[in-house]
Amino acid sequence: MALLSILAALLIEQWRPLPRRNSVVLMFEDYAARLSAFLNGGERWHGLAAWLLAVLPPVVIGGGIYYLLYEASPVLALLWNVLVLYLTMGLRQFSHAFTAIVAALSRGDLDVARELLQEWRGLPTNEFNRVETARVSIEHGLIYSHRYVFGIIFWFIVLPGPIGAILYRSAALLNDQWASRTERGASIFGGERAFGNFAAQAFEVLDWLPVRLTAISFAIVGDFEDAIYCWRSQALSWAYPPHGIVLSSGAGALGVRLGEALHEYGSLVYRPEIGVGDEADVGYMQSTIGLIWRALVLWLLLLFLVAIAKWVGGA
Repeated sequence: MALLSILAALLIEQWRPLPRRNSVVLMFEDYAARLSAFLNGGERWHGLAAWLLAVLPPVVIGGGIYYLLYEASPVLALLWNVLVLYLTMGLRQFSHAFTAIVAALSRGDLDVARELLQEWRGLPTNEFNRVETARVSIEHGLIYSHRYVFGIIFWFIVLPGPIGAILYRSAALLNDQWASRTERGASIFGGERAFGNFAAQAFEVLDWLPVRLTAISFAIVGDFEDAIYCWRSQALSWAYPPHGIVLSSGAGALGVRLGEALHEYGSLVYRPEIGVGDEADVGYMQSTIGLIWRALVLWLLLLFLVAIAKWVGGA
């Protein structure tokens, strides 16, 4: 059922993708903002209470509906899984922006590419040159593929029904909305440190294994040796190490240099170098799309083999 649900959700999203901040996400963010306004007294336990009040209702409701439908018909439960995955996953949500930037850079329209990246990134990009635009786009593509595809698939498989997908996506949204870190080049938004600490720590726990599985997947379907080398030697240099793991493995697998300094805020902002090889360009952006798709096919193939093994074992 898990493999069928994932395949169906991916196919539906290819046909009719949802915006990244769709109505369900906006409702959840509004609910989280109200909880923060009501409960945020600057204490860590306030953040814990708010996190539980934000996450448990959708998880319990989503899981409860799944089990009720399963009692009526497994087909109805399958359809519910597909709907939840369609609302929580987002391969097309980031790939659409990514391919639009590739198209703009390919025709030499740097201004349009920077505008598209700024809309996607949520931070100024008007000072970026062509290489910086390609480099940051690749970084975001790798991170978003993990956040919106591989991380959700992992928890969907681990926990029954749609519980894992709802849990991971809710925790990721709360991390972005409440956590007190700010990493230039990644979409992590801040809040008061004590209140947001639990949201940050909870998501890091949930993301610990998926991050590493995503990195391993990039290594397997790309340049394995360089991916592992960059992961081991460069990941911890990134401001947010979990992103450093994904970026270093992805950059090594592609053979491209990421990180490095950026022209923004009226100065040159230093970032550590990630990856090996040549400077980022449109060619490497297209290679990034291929890397993500190959990694996704690898995951689906492994799920298929597991399903076959279970079927043979139960026969």
